[in-house]
Amino acid sequence: MSVAIRGFYLLTEAIKEELLSDPNVNTVTFGDITDIDLSKQTIFPLAHIMLNTVTNIDNILVFNISVFAMDVVDNSKNETVDIFVGNDNEQDILNAMLSVLNKLAQRLRGGTLHKDKYQLDTDVIFEPFVERFENSLAGFVGTYDIMIPNDINIC
Repeated sequence: MSVAIRGFYLLTEAIKEELLSDPNVNTVTFGDITDIDLSKQTIFPLAHIMLNTVTNIDNILVFNISVFAMDVVDNSKNETVDIFVGNDNEQDILNAMLSVLNKLAQRLRGGTLHKDKYQLDTDVIFEPFVERFENSLAGFVGTYDIMIPNDINIC
């Protein structure tokens, strides 16, 4: 089977393994964001891969994927003494999840994934979210354009 035919599987598996190698990620899932069982606390911190589009450009395929990195916000029952930080771990989660997605971008830009022919095509914008889903979650989503070789030709 050619790389382009297996490219989808190889790319998503490589990203999954890279995310799982980070100590700030316990679980990696794939698919539509609405398919995640967010009520299970044991799966967090969670990274979720969502395929948006694939563009065919001559001898490369460009996969546009979004990666969500998130964790459950824990609220302390103690009185809030610092109004900047508050009485939860939201800032800690945002810091850790940004680190996860930034590390992935760096591996695609010039690290191990780049050497394996999974290469970042553009800059990545990381968008923070808080309580975006049904339970109290915080994290970031990054959207990546990743190039892989397309070895299927017209001959």
